[in-house]
Amino acid sequence: MSRRTPQLPSWLPIDPYILALIGTVVLAALLPASGAAAEVAGGASTGAVAFLFFLYGARLSTAEAVEGLRHWRLHLTVLACTFVVFPLLGLASGGLVPYVLTPQLQSGFLFLCLVPSTIQSSIAFTSIARGNVPAAICAGSFSSIAGIFLTPLLAAALLGNSGGGFSGDALLKIGVQLLLPFVAGQLLRRWIGGFIARHKKILGYVDRGSILLVVYTAFSEGMVAGIWHQVTPARLGALLGAEAVLLAVMLAVSWYGAKRLGFGREDRIAIQFAGSKKSLASGLPMASVLFGAQASLAVLPLMLFHQMQLMVCAVIAKRRARDPLEPLADGDGTARPAAVTTA
Repeated sequence: MSRRTPQLPSWLPIDPYILALIGTVVLAALLPASGAAAEVAGGASTGAVAFLFFLYGARLSTAEAVEGLRHWRLHLTVLACTFVVFPLLGLASGGLVPYVLTPQLQSGFLFLCLVPSTIQSSIAFTSIARGNVPAAICAGSFSSIAGIFLTPLLAAALLGNSGGGFSGDALLKIGVQLLLPFVAGQLLRRWIGGFIARHKKILGYVDRGSILLVVYTAFSEGMVAGIWHQVTPARLGALLGAEAVLLAVMLAVSWYGAKRLGFGREDRIAIQFAGSKKSLASGLPMASVLFGAQASLAVLPLMLFHQMQLMVCAVIAKRRARDPLEPLADGDGTARPAAVTTA
């Protein structure tokens, strides 16, 4: 499978989109939407989220997903990292309350552990490290699809009422705002897929703009509710420390666990990068539905983790690119010769 993958800068970057997110948070702090403006922003945010997931559905190639099924062991390993190991570590973070994390930050930390993996950055890092790029594409896509179903269910089971009033009604909203648009996009892909492919760059700006609108609405609600008085610099530092430990554990588990399962170098790279990341694009819209007025605190751990994973994985990918090649394992676990690829 041939696909042009995004390339990251050779120097360690601060993601420009993170700067845009920070600017949006500052704007919400200085000029929060309230009253009638808040209702307008909330309605626009709801529509933007629905359109975002419609585009996700319309972009997903069914043929590509079917092709990726032959690596079923790899995909099950990534899904286990994303929706089993991560949530278990999130539950363990309950022991950090109240000494390290506040209950609200711990709920956001746990929610971070429930969202699906990324697609774009997993592909980029896997490509740089000379890993199995087609597997990374399919693993990220499968994780995103599974997350539409699994993230709300896991949140209902593990977060309960701590999710800012999470209830069966929130599950219904998830279905209406996220699942139905996604399914509609898949059904209409046959007719609109070409248009979306031709205007991929412009629609990418729509994607990111939609997420910025979600962030502005969520943080405006938080400012009006006064919940930011609960966060101190010391708590933010503690949160960063906890997230650094979480990322280190998942990078180790995904790499050495895949090696223990008999995967070759290329597949282990795809598993490590797809299995250790969390998607900001999927998590932010879900949090806005699940957490309501407390979404700003809920998404803070995810925003911080997103930037941390980009910086750390950029370093790891460049180091993996210098690793010597070795015999690789197919999706069925049998050995095959390594092919020389370029970074």
